[in-house]
Amino acid sequence: MKKRYTFLIIFLFNFISQPTYAQDAVIMADTMRSEGKIYVVVGAIVIILGGLFTYLVRLDRKVNKLKQ
Repeated sequence: MKKRYTFLIIFLFNFISQPTYAQDAVIMADTMRSEGKIYVVVGAIVIILGGLFTYLVRLDRKVNKLKQ
């Protein structure tokens, strides 16, 4: 139970501290957009999320097949 509260506190502090980094993120995004690198980042994120989604769908089908 204590582990859960520790995780929750760390999670909340992470969100509290995020606005302080927002300005740096905007500057970094503008720089990457002007250099054309933002498309590489977006492409990599899409590929990773697509792979995770595909893996989860395949895993769900295997589990359902084992349940039958």
